[in-house]
Amino acid sequence: MNSQADAKKLTILGGGLAGSEAAWQAAERGIAVTLIEMRPGKKTGAHRGGDLAELVCSNSLGSDLPDRAGGLLKRELERMGSLLLACARATAVPAGSALAVDRDAFARLVTEKILAHPRITVVREEAVAMPQGPAIVATGPLTSPAFAAALRALTGIEHLYFFDAIAPIITADSIDRGTAFSDSRNNLAGDYLNCPLNAEEYRRLVRALIQAETIPLREFEREIPEGVRAGAGRFFEGCMPVEELARRGPETLAYGTMRPVGLADPRTGGRPHAVVQLRQENAARSMYNLVGFQTNLREAEQARVFRTIPGLERAEFVRYGQMHRNTYLNAPRLLRTTLQLRGREDLFFAGQLAGVEGYAGNIATGLLAGWNAARRLQGKALLAPPVETLSGALCHYVTHTAQGIFQPMKANLGLLPPLEKKRMSKWERSRRLTERAMEVFDRWWMEVSGS
Repeated sequence: MNSQADAKKLTILGGGLAGSEAAWQAAERGIAVTLIEMRPGKKTGAHRGGDLAELVCSNSLGSDLPDRAGGLLKRELERMGSLLLACARATAVPAGSALAVDRDAFARLVTEKILAHPRITVVREEAVAMPQGPAIVATGPLTSPAFAAALRALTGIEHLYFFDAIAPIITADSIDRGTAFSDSRNNLAGDYLNCPLNAEEYRRLVRALIQAETIPLREFEREIPEGVRAGAGRFFEGCMPVEELARRGPETLAYGTMRPVGLADPRTGGRPHAVVQLRQENAARSMYNLVGFQTNLREAEQARVFRTIPGLERAEFVRYGQMHRNTYLNAPRLLRTTLQLRGREDLFFAGQLAGVEGYAGNIATGLLAGWNAARRLQGKALLAPPVETLSGALCHYVTHTAQGIFQPMKANLGLLPPLEKKRMSKWERSRRLTERAMEVFDRWWMEVSGS
């Protein structure tokens, strides 16, 4: 790195997944980075500690299979030298075909790497105003009211808003292993515990979910900054509370998060009517979370309702599920594909604030924002991966889709341009889309990696 590059400075607001990845990528390219994170001095409604890149919802980064969206995006991130994906690999816990991590070990490792970098300075304070110089904003879905007001003043339009939910975590010792069995769908390693329900047990659980008392949304609306659009029931579809799903129909859960496909109850040898899957939460296997059971039920109701699940009659809760506020920009109106703010091209946005959902998607946008901020400071052309790649398709979608009210998007193969051949099986289409994506990505990467 030359001295001229080292003199370039960049401010990054937010030390979550996107902000941490952005800081690393810019610093690795010779930029002096100041990373501002308000925790632990100012807490949020969902975070527990002060480590960078803390995972709030699930501990899973999604599928690791090469013909799935999650696996494809991880392969692209690995090619691009993602710090956080390397940290995830180093702190992984068994999760079948998914990449899941010991969340505390993961956050500690990311924090250690960031703090040890000679060109990154971490400042623990709340940002209340927009930076004047080159910057990346990655303050995330729990952006503080004060900074949300600064965002509103900058953009001049109303922000969008939705409620998000996280699932409860229970102790491993409190699970009845005589009922819960170890297995994964699709004949993969038995990394999940499964609580089987017959038809009557399933119907009883659905009734209990529908009748249970929830926390009124107005308790969360008190922290909404003036001008941020709000409304009861505006949940993000990708993280819908389990009780809301139960209200959609008696078999909604059985065909969704509780589907029993690929699983057999060892006690009967047959497929149960439904299952509740428990995913390992930490390397010590001392905690498990209830997969897909994000909730807004009151804590006492969670204990009562979830203990009706076979195998969880004596469940001990390490963390109850909860709702929290997610704030994000109307990215199609505000951002370029390079993640620059229209009208102020030294300002970039990344992560959930930019309208991207999912851990891997947050990391990808942080990586690209860090790259592009560094390239702009160094007088280089900015980069946008081709739309045939998943990282490129995701950035293109959130910055170009403008039909109706914009909602956050998680990486999925449906974002990729369609194949010429129309008629093929779902599995063949997935395989061809992911193969094409990697072919295009590798050609693009050969062109830009040395620039």
